[in-house]
Amino acid sequence: MWVQLERALRRRPSKAGPPQRRMRTVELRLDWLKDDAEIGRFLAKLARAKPRAALIATCRRRAAGGKYRGPIAKQLAHLAEALRAGCRWYDLEIETIRECPAELLDVLLGEGRRLASAHFFDGVPRDLDAVVRELTGTRSDAIKVAAQCGSLGEGLKVLELARGKQNVVAVPMGEAVLALRILAAREGSALSYAPVEEATAPGQVSLEEMENRYRAGKLARGTHVYGVIGNPVGHSLSPAMHNAAFRARGLNAVYVPFLVRRLPDFLAAIKPLDIRGFSITLPHKEAILSYLDRCNPIAAKIGAVNTVAVRNGKLHGYNTDYVGVLRALERHMRLRGSRVLIVGAGGAARAAAFAVAQAGAVVFICARRKKRAADLAKAVRGKVVFWDELRRMQFDAIVNTTPVGMHPFVQDSPLEARDLNCRLVFDIIYRPRQTRLLRLAARRGIQTVSGLEMFVAQGIAQWEIWTGQRAPAEVMRRAALRALDAEA
Repeated sequence: MWVQLERALRRRPSKAGPPQRRMRTVELRLDWLKDDAEIGRFLAKLARAKPRAALIATCRRRAAGGKYRGPIAKQLAHLAEALRAGCRWYDLEIETIRECPAELLDVLLGEGRRLASAHFFDGVPRDLDAVVRELTGTRSDAIKVAAQCGSLGEGLKVLELARGKQNVVAVPMGEAVLALRILAAREGSALSYAPVEEATAPGQVSLEEMENRYRAGKLARGTHVYGVIGNPVGHSLSPAMHNAAFRARGLNAVYVPFLVRRLPDFLAAIKPLDIRGFSITLPHKEAILSYLDRCNPIAAKIGAVNTVAVRNGKLHGYNTDYVGVLRALERHMRLRGSRVLIVGAGGAARAAAFAVAQAGAVVFICARRKKRAADLAKAVRGKVVFWDELRRMQFDAIVNTTPVGMHPFVQDSPLEARDLNCRLVFDIIYRPRQTRLLRLAARRGIQTVSGLEMFVAQGIAQWEIWTGQRAPAEVMRRAALRALDAEA
């Protein structure tokens, strides 16, 4: 069973007068039931239940990507019974429509509203306009086109089918277009789909998330779009945190995750989606630099950007990881004159190294990529430390900036207990909240700082760059904590 959020299909004025008010629309996937007998029992119960939602009955045959194995005649009989049981609409795939005389469909299903659908599980068809013309020619009340998309560009082509039309449902499918599933109603699709309990295919967002985290049914063209780009990106707590802040301040804005394998694909989607700003995570923090129109001087020195604001079509880059590191550490120690070891030499390491160096700390760099470690140490006037030297050295703080120990590899640690000769260990990883590295430190009586502190601090800085308003810091912290605890 799937749920389509908040936007009931608007009936043709010639049949039903003015458009309906918004309401929840539930699609009943009869083809997912075990057999004809179970379908019959379900529909009998439905007739007695007198449901309040607008219901769409679907009994999709295997030839169209569904699970129903019976003949067309039985398929149509089930849909007719569903209409008598209280369903207002039925979804009929183009494969069945092609094999049935229009007169037969009118006789059997004439009391319901037809959603004529076409599904493409192997990719976007070359001629989408031809698909729309065929579906429109069936004289149905609404049409639906669903296609597997390998990029945002392909997903936008599918959504474009619904732009400016009242009765077109556009469904981009696949992990690469997860964000577009959330934004579908904003882009003009008459319905947005979400599974009630668990996803049945990649790229789906649960009903609870669609309604509560993204408020998908309330998105309109005037809603400002922000997001996070990365690969992978599904682990990010940023949507929970930023959307909670938008809601707290009453802003008409949404923050969505974009799975980005190629930066040009995402950058080409900024204008069509009117994206106002975005966060950047691995592996794009350094690569984004070559696409920016302007870059904050500190971010340029660091050589990595985790925040972009889009102003008048121009991309402005910032690094708020820098701010996050400072705020997380300064709450627990005095940085000036301290000896701080940075583990790693990537984009996050550069932000941490520049942050603590600017605060007056003596910086040490330890990384497996020796040249990058040397380059970073030179940039912050620090020193390189080799792995076999760690256990003989003392530090005030050790900061892990590598992904070692991140979910799902939670039993890994970049350092062993014998390497932790320090007063404080800070791990920028926030999933899990207590990494193996932090547990090793705690067992030795060393103070620990979770990456969640940095994550919230850098997110607050991002939000303020984008909106120009003071961020609801406590709201953002609680939202991040709730999202993280929900996964435990």
